[in-house]
Amino acid sequence: MGDTKQLKITLGPVPYLWDGEKWRDFYYRIAESGHVDAVTLGEVVCSKRDHFTQPFLPQVVERLEMAGKSVALASLALVTQEREIKATRKRAESGALIEANDLSSLRLLSGRPHLVGPFVNVYNGATARLLARKGATRICLGPELPAASIAAITADAPDIDYEIIAFGRMPLAISARCAHARAKGHSKDNCQFVCREEPDGLDVDTLDGQAFLTINGVQTMSRHCQVLLGALPRLAEIGITHLRLSPQDCDMAAVAALYAQVRDGLMDADEGVAKLREIYSGAVFANGFMHGQPGMNWIAA
Repeated sequence: MGDTKQLKITLGPVPYLWDGEKWRDFYYRIAESGHVDAVTLGEVVCSKRDHFTQPFLPQVVERLEMAGKSVALASLALVTQEREIKATRKRAESGALIEANDLSSLRLLSGRPHLVGPFVNVYNGATARLLARKGATRICLGPELPAASIAAITADAPDIDYEIIAFGRMPLAISARCAHARAKGHSKDNCQFVCREEPDGLDVDTLDGQAFLTINGVQTMSRHCQVLLGALPRLAEIGITHLRLSPQDCDMAAVAALYAQVRDGLMDADEGVAKLREIYSGAVFANGFMHGQPGMNWIAA
């Protein structure tokens, strides 16, 4: 079995549109958490949301770094407009540690240490080795990969850190169109920031009423929340070094503490899942992808 105590806990970017003050206070609470080792900040989904959080970014970075957290800034997952190109270039040239979430950022960051986010497809060791040669120091693998595929990648390219989304709704797709705005009778250009009305995403059902997906602006996410508490020994065994917690509209400091307790052997996975249901009540948990099954499935520990 893998040594789970070597697993570091990281926090990914907030994927939703939250008011700036809520976003700031969320990270201030994370700064007080002794269980989160590294944090990635920044808008990944929609550049129009930037003005809500940008005024608070410097003080959030300062607070997190003063608390001893490693901080990275994320790039946009889909760059389509000139202003987004300029913003991506400016961020890449800022000197900060950057998490690349699209290929244009990778080109700009080539030759410098950087991270690779889950929006960049890494499905084999050859790709991981190429990214490492270009300067990637850590890769967050896509949540759809089963354990066997993860093991093959890490074995083929062992000289790099690997991260997996261990908690949170899973990112599935990014579109140039905004289904969230369309669902509320708006166009993307005149969206009125309606995605702010759902701080945990807009749930959508199939035509026959089956719970299916969650819409978050231009992003499509899983309805189910990925929970890999029962897989921590296996993840450590197959080469994962970092557990990414993707922020949801719940007490993420408590989620981080719970993952740390299970990781450190202070709580078993079943008890952890039960407590997690209290912290994130109403969410439906899943871990099927890790077991090579449909992602919405739940396999008991």
